Amino acid sequence: MIRASDFKKGDVVKIEGEPNVVESITIQTPGARGAATLYKIRFRNLQTKRKTDQAFRGDDVLPEADFTRRPVQVLFGDAGSFTFMDLEDYSQFTLAKEDLEEEWSYLSEGLEGVLALMSEGRVLGLELPTMVALEITDTRPSMKGGSVTARTKPATLANGMVIQVPEYLSTGEVIRVDTRTGQYVSKA
Repeated sequence: MIRASDFKKGDVVKIEGEPNVVESITIQTPGARGAATLYKIRFRNLQTKRKTDQAFRGDDVLPEADFTRRPVQVLFGDAGSFTFMDLEDYSQFTLAKEDLEEEWSYLSEGLEGVLALMSEGRVLGLELPTMVALEITDTRPSMKGGSVTARTKPATLANGMVIQVPEYLSTGEVIRVDTRTGQYVSKA
């Protein structure tokens, strides 16, 4: 059992008998005396991929889901699926694009640091590394004399995403992107 005040992003709990992962936590402390702190938590059901928002008091508890995190490597992918290899027993499994809606754009062949959430021999979902390196495939030319400032420009990455990057970066450079927010972090 996990208390609501102890929830962390990535925890997996059972809600109505189904495993749900904690995606985000918002803590609301009321101003009135004696009022309980509320924890507003966004869950994603690992089987149906449906998101739900629920509020809990700090002493509310939920049962932990029985699961394991196993390191996997992305082997290859096509337009509809990706194939992964479990790095512990070298078994392979394939997940369809529908099962990887949020992770899809960050996956690339050879990507390591990915964890598979497994329960009863089934893959429930993936946890991506916090940062991934992606190449800029298209952006405006870099500004001559451009410095490291807060000014940004749009850039298309190798995975098709368009994000804002500093204006001194150019096409062909590799950058690090935060998989939680989809934002530029640094040059790789």
